[in-house]
Amino acid sequence: MTGKFASSLAESAVTPELIRVVRAQYAINWQGIHGISHFERVRENGLKVASSTGAVTKIVELFAFFHDSKRVNESRDPGHGARAAAFVKELNGSFLFLDPYELDLLTYACRHHTDGKTEGDITVQTCWDADRLDLWRASIWPREEYLCTEAARAPEMIRWACSRVPRIL
Repeated sequence: MTGKFASSLAESAVTPELIRVVRAQYAINWQGIHGISHFERVRENGLKVASSTGAVTKIVELFAFFHDSKRVNESRDPGHGARAAAFVKELNGSFLFLDPYELDLLTYACRHHTDGKTEGDITVQTCWDADRLDLWRASIWPREEYLCTEAARAPEMIRWACSRVPRIL
């Protein structure tokens, strides 16, 4: 966990204990393309989009942290979203405390984040946009037609999100 991320979690749904639990089982490089830096950017993207959409920020933050938490590799990994959703359910009631509605939102967002969907609850759409706005880390410029919300489709939002991705050339 980087200092910037740790200091921004003071009032977050993502607790240091939750981070330890997830990191202990994390199967790929914590510093890799789907690791903690990606989680940080997705969280920031999501909170910025949520300020316009009214999404449930608790779910947006948890999505940022969980959506790639069960990957087994850095490339094509079908099923990682479903595994993340199952992991969320496993932790709910012990390290995570979500009511049934919140649990449904988070597990649906995780399970379907790579399906290319754009329709759904505004919180789910905000989660998906937050992740898609970070595609520049893989040299893929986010395309408006794959973003769900007007806030994410705004050219200035796309430029802002992409400007925060370190370029390794």
